[in-house]
Amino acid sequence: MAKYMILIYGDAAQWDAMTEEQWQAHNAGHAAFAAKAGTRVLDGRQLENTPTATSLRADVHGQVHTTDGPFLETKEGIGGYYLLEASDLDEVLELAQLLPELNYTHSGLEIRPVVERG
Repeated sequence: MAKYMILIYGDAAQWDAMTEEQWQAHNAGHAAFAAKAGTRVLDGRQLENTPTATSLRADVHGQVHTTDGPFLETKEGIGGYYLLEASDLDEVLELAQLLPELNYTHSGLEIRPVVERG
């Protein structure tokens, strides 16, 4: 079994503008995903909006600098994630299609295999 990270991207302003009814439908979509994925979900969380992020970067002298917010200026930020264990990418793709972010034009998903060392 391999591990895969599903990164959930979207526009925080669009999420903040959702009505209570929209949030209920959105959360029901995540519940359906979690129910179908079952024990394949190792972890998953919603993240605070992008402006709450703190970025760290080292300069050419090895000095570490921190900045408020994400390093890249972008309209979409990471809003959450799931860590899954699955037999292959096709299994993850099938499950990921249940996620409600695919119902909005302002959000999307990125799936990456997790590197296992040692």
